Amino acid sequence: MEGDGFEVRIIDEEKGKGIFSLKSFKEGEQIFQEKPVICCQFSWNAEYGYSACDNCMSPLETAEENARRLAGKPDLVLPYPECCQTKKESIVACPDCGVKYCSAECQQESLSRYHQYLCHKSSNDPGSDSHPLVRLNEAWKQMHYPPETATIMLLARMVSMVQQCSDKEMILYTFGQFCRRAVNETQEISHNLLGEKYVGQIDMLREMAQSALNNEAVAHWFTPDGFRSILALIGTNGQGIGTSAFSRWVRNVSALELPMNKRMQVDKLIDRIYDDMEEVVGSFLNNEGSGLYKLQSAANHSCAPNAIVEFPYSNSTLVLKAVRDIRPEEEICISYLDDCALERSRYSRQKALSSLYLFICRCDKCLSQADDPNETSDDYDDNDDDGDDVDM
Repeated sequence: MEGDGFEVRIIDEEKGKGIFSLKSFKEGEQIFQEKPVICCQFSWNAEYGYSACDNCMSPLETAEENARRLAGKPDLVLPYPECCQTKKESIVACPDCGVKYCSAECQQESLSRYHQYLCHKSSNDPGSDSHPLVRLNEAWKQMHYPPETATIMLLARMVSMVQQCSDKEMILYTFGQFCRRAVNETQEISHNLLGEKYVGQIDMLREMAQSALNNEAVAHWFTPDGFRSILALIGTNGQGIGTSAFSRWVRNVSALELPMNKRMQVDKLIDRIYDDMEEVVGSFLNNEGSGLYKLQSAANHSCAPNAIVEFPYSNSTLVLKAVRDIRPEEEICISYLDDCALERSRYSRQKALSSLYLFICRCDKCLSQADDPNETSDDYDDNDDDGDDVDM
């Protein structure tokens, strides 16, 4: 697979694919942008009132509404309302199930790709606690509390895409291109979604998913081995997505040409709002979910990456950007861990990567620290492993 200035290649059986530059990229230069094959908001994130388009995850709150809710300041007023990009007048809802979209275009795209099947499946009292899809989602939530890294509802949309697609072989082939190892036999490690503590829950989850979603085209996804494989696909390949009406407003305001006194006032206001948000919601600032991206999934990890994933449009469109100069024929690597995790010890990084992504990292940084003691960083916590984080 070749793009403008890069190429996806098979490296070897263990690493699989990789992305390589065909030209020089300067620091800060965009390498590519990409829409997801499919994406979905996290279950708890939606439960807690983070309002996002059901198709592209664009915020449905205005920047002011978003800031009021997260800062716990119902009377907060933001200046420069023209810098808010949420268009409330464009928001539409499905007349049958009530899910909301940022625009009629997003609603139509959703309907044509996957929503028709899901909407039909949930048309009989979708809010009822006894509905199979509701019970499936609730069961997943009880297995995976925040910070979330995956959602079973992404599988629901994958099944729907297969069901609605006229070329089922093509869409199944697309999903088949994603890594789906439940275990790495060479390293004797298994994905953390499939650990021993989840054995009984996974069997229950599989039966519930089969009852709610199973159809002939994807019957192999609901065998015991097939279900573990599909969970591994979601957990390993799911790229974290974060969108925020307030952060987009901040970016737009920061681009304004303002007198020095006005700039100081607005900067102080922004700092104060972020401080208030920290007190109320901590680090949970964004509409959060995950998506499957064909190109991004081919990018390998490095603890000293030369590229970064961003979501500059505050929707599910991903941008891969160089964080330093990249030479022709150099592999383009991202970090699967957040900045904080990258500063931890080699042992802590390896622990997170083996649990979430089933490999032992051998990047230049890890090799240079090979003689470091196998000790966990003081601030390391298993619960901090939150997968492919995003940079807003």
